[in-house]
Amino acid sequence: MTVIETIRKRRSVRAYKPVPLKDEDLKTILEAARLAPSAGNRQPWYFIVVRDPELKKRLAEAAARQMFIADAGALIVAVSDPTASPRWHEKDVMIAMEHLILAATELGYGTCWIGAFNEEEVKRILGVPQQYRVVALTPVGVPAETPPARPRKALEDIAFEGTWGNKIKLN
Repeated sequence: MTVIETIRKRRSVRAYKPVPLKDEDLKTILEAARLAPSAGNRQPWYFIVVRDPELKKRLAEAAARQMFIADAGALIVAVSDPTASPRWHEKDVMIAMEHLILAATELGYGTCWIGAFNEEEVKRILGVPQQYRVVALTPVGVPAETPPARPRKALEDIAFEGTWGNKIKLN
């Protein structure tokens, strides 16, 4: 599968089969995040892999009661270190998360970017030190559904050439 095919295949999955992730696949997924670019190569990220069912349920509660999160084989919590990269730490972690999500998609897993959560509660549950930031969560698991593609704006409505509003012309 090419990168563009993987991007086209990726969906926000909100239903998972109760199947654990293979360690080999989890390692590949985390490696994709590790290889992401970051400002000044500071790599201000940490990833907490949660596989314990009770812990996943508690985190789902802290994530606006999105209980489908607990059904996935794993939940990955992305944490940033503001001291490593004060200006860019959150953006760097978001890039790494997208690498992680695309790698999971390529391996046949579903994910769903979770931004709605109580950060202090997630920190408390996972023992994350106060100086760090929880940036995002994603369940990773075998999809129990295949959501259809969502509509996207046309390329000519979002891409300009040279200056704002000058629609790009591509063959």
